[in-house]
Amino acid sequence: MQESAAGAPTAGAAAESAGTEEPPAEPATGYPATGRPAPAERATEEPGAGVLPPGPGRRRQRRVASALIAVLTVLLGFAIAVQVRSTGTGQTLEGAREEELVAILDGLDAQEARLRQQIADQRAALRELSDTDSRSAAALENAAERAEALAILNGTVAAEGPGLVMTIRDPEGQVRVADLLDAIQELRGAGAETLQIDGVRVGVSTAVTGVPGELRIDGRPVTDPYEVVVIGSPPDLQTAMGIPGGVVDRVGRQGGTVDIEQRDRVVVDALRPLDEPQYAQPQSDD
Repeated sequence: MQESAAGAPTAGAAAESAGTEEPPAEPATGYPATGRPAPAERATEEPGAGVLPPGPGRRRQRRVASALIAVLTVLLGFAIAVQVRSTGTGQTLEGAREEELVAILDGLDAQEARLRQQIADQRAALRELSDTDSRSAAALENAAERAEALAILNGTVAAEGPGLVMTIRDPEGQVRVADLLDAIQELRGAGAETLQIDGVRVGVSTAVTGVPGELRIDGRPVTDPYEVVVIGSPPDLQTAMGIPGGVVDRVGRQGGTVDIEQRDRVVVDALRPLDEPQYAQPQSDD
């Protein structure tokens, strides 16, 4: 059949064209035409396509999440166990008889009484320890006071307090050993707690020796005028020195004089070595 004037192809021309038609071009991506979609097409069709695999940070987050889930699971199980036990105990008490409930209450009361007794015992022990400490402190304080008093009486420590200063003048050199010994004894009898004569501390074992004008106290020489410093009640000490026939009278009859001055504070600072007993010792309890 011939093509019409309008240019329509004839049957032979159409067949020739069909026989010489070029095959379709392959995709530009370089992949062969296998009938499968190209990678670009699969990326739009397959789920998750184009997503990178999880890195170290993502794996660490997953491990932490798993650990938290495990801990929460354990805690939940523990809470459930406690709730079940509590529920079981309540159900047991609800189902118990009156005698059993009374026995339980008695046991609780007994336990409370034991605990209260233990608390009372502990408090009593604490009070006893406190009392013991107080008694020990009081005993130590008392011992310290006694030691201090003995040290003052023995003349091993300095002392101060009210008293008097007595000055014995002997221009004729007639004051005897007996006169100084009488003065010491009369002052002690009037309440003198400690004294010194010309810088020599008078103690329990003090000895006065020598002859008039050359007197010695514990081996140390003393000279006119003799200064006596005494701690005690000033009025009582002065009264003892002024009694008829006392020290003031005797010294006056020998040509000497005695001046007495009461003071609110005098210092006895002469010290003597501690006398250690050679034969005496504390009595044992045996």
